[in-house]
Amino acid sequence: MIVAILLAGFGGVLIVAFSRGKANIQHYPVKAPGNGKLPPLSGATGWINTKLLTRTDLRGKVVLVEFWTYTCVNWRRTLPYVRAWAEKYHQQGLIVIGVHTPEFSFEKDTSNVQRAVKELNIGFPVAIDNNYAVWFAFRNEYWPALYFIDAHGRIRHQQFGEGSYDTSERVIQQLLDETGIPGVRQDLVAPSATGAEVAADLVNLKSPETYLDYRRTQNFVSAGGAVVDLRHVYISPGTLKLNQWALSGDWTMGPEADRLNISGGRLVCRFHARDLNLVMGPAVKGNTLRFQVRIDGKPPGDSHGVDIDDSGRGAATEQRMYQLVRQSGAITDRTIEIEFSDEGIEVFDFTFG
Repeated sequence: MIVAILLAGFGGVLIVAFSRGKANIQHYPVKAPGNGKLPPLSGATGWINTKLLTRTDLRGKVVLVEFWTYTCVNWRRTLPYVRAWAEKYHQQGLIVIGVHTPEFSFEKDTSNVQRAVKELNIGFPVAIDNNYAVWFAFRNEYWPALYFIDAHGRIRHQQFGEGSYDTSERVIQQLLDETGIPGVRQDLVAPSATGAEVAADLVNLKSPETYLDYRRTQNFVSAGGAVVDLRHVYISPGTLKLNQWALSGDWTMGPEADRLNISGGRLVCRFHARDLNLVMGPAVKGNTLRFQVRIDGKPPGDSHGVDIDDSGRGAATEQRMYQLVRQSGAITDRTIEIEFSDEGIEVFDFTFG
């Protein structure tokens, strides 16, 4: 996923200062959509948790729009805050809208998004943006991206990527104060996070997101390299350097994912991070595909992620992000090996935290 951590974008800068615990928003000209106005949401192909929302419905409301896609770990780590803001400020007039714009083709399946919304306890409205119409209307470029809109429909603040949660909440508080609503709480949320929602360990993060398709991947080191769109028996080298990865077994490398054709195939990666996640799932919906994870040749033990047990066993039941590793001890270079007991798995993307 493409993310940025700066408060600069669209050719301008938005500066937020603080006075007596409140945000003092200095609104500098930015190249924002519609001269800085909330664009229409009519391009959404569907809605979850609400009927269609129009700009008329949102008039007089403070609105927070977040672009997300459900396999994005960067977005997952913002969710505890966005969820908490939606609950805390709903009675004061804040409307949070999650715009789900898919990165992978399976994320266009509305039933997959509905399942994610339910499993992740997302109670606020979600716009399905399968055609990228809302994305382009905002001139957006990032997952996650937050847009803060005042009661007059003006975009007053933008946050791209993770972090700056206190600043974002102060902006919400000020925009609500400007509406004249009394009793807007000035404390800050402190949501608890578990699993993939826990903030990344940036100090120990030395591995970048790694796509596994032949179009975007880097550091693929199976003998002979990638064979495009054809079945091929891959052989992984005996050792890997940091951030290299390889396939072993009968796979087809595609433009979006790699598919295992015969059971027993393996995926290996050398990484340096507390967490390792893998976007994967059965190519045929409804199948359950078993896999086994080893770290440096051994069961993960206390370093297992939420989607496997301490012996490394797991099962892929749908196409989504699976957390396979959360290291419990010192963070060093490790090699993960994932062996798939069943054919038909598709692997898309490694992410780290």
